Amino acid sequence: MSGSMKAIVLAAGRGDRMRPLTDVTPKPLLTVCGKPLIEWHLEALARDGVRDVVINTAWLEERLVETLGDGSRFGLAIHYSREGRDHGGALETAGGIATALPLLRGTANASDADCFWVVSGDIYVPGFHFNAEVAQRFAASDHHAHLWLVPNPDYHPNGDFGLAADGHALADGSGPDGLRWTYANIALCRTALFRGVAPGTRNALGPLLFAAMREHRVTAEVYSGRWENVGTPAQLTALNVAAA
Repeated sequence: MSGSMKAIVLAAGRGDRMRPLTDVTPKPLLTVCGKPLIEWHLEALARDGVRDVVINTAWLEERLVETLGDGSRFGLAIHYSREGRDHGGALETAGGIATALPLLRGTANASDADCFWVVSGDIYVPGFHFNAEVAQRFAASDHHAHLWLVPNPDYHPNGDFGLAADGHALADGSGPDGLRWTYANIALCRTALFRGVAPGTRNALGPLLFAAMREHRVTAEVYSGRWENVGTPAQLTALNVAAA
């Protein structure tokens, strides 16, 4: 199942908070422990059986294409959705995914043809597994998304979503634990979530998720492993020092 399900790694953003580093280097190519952030994901996807990966690009996109190539050195086939070249700049998360859907759809006879993994290219989550069994259960459901959540970091104390006892994500309040959790920028998605988004247009993911949650179409789980949203040069330096 996982072998036929594709993935998109989001890599189009400018990374303003990481300037001046991102003036010359796309944020997903900044290194942690001597390895570009995005390569941690590519190696994990290949390890867990994913074979086809889409990367959306915009800012300094040629650097990404030149560095990652066709994916063969990772055991992957990489396809690029080039928003900078084709649309004049990054399209935000939902717009970028909607534009990449023709590259993300699986084979016509696969039961998970309209489902795919989503992960941001600028997070560090070295222990995450793109679990084929979880993907299979999602594909067999009628849900539009399944999200991974993490405890709220200091810079985002109020979180994003609540989590109900039955595993559904909550748009409008906390769950029985009294908490709202932070979206980890890792998800399984179905093409239906992006049905109303025109390819080539700028659209954010948050409003789509909130609307789907209110229809009980989004589930979630808490990820307890190491997770870092590498947002500033200081955070990147601290991460590398801690890992040394």
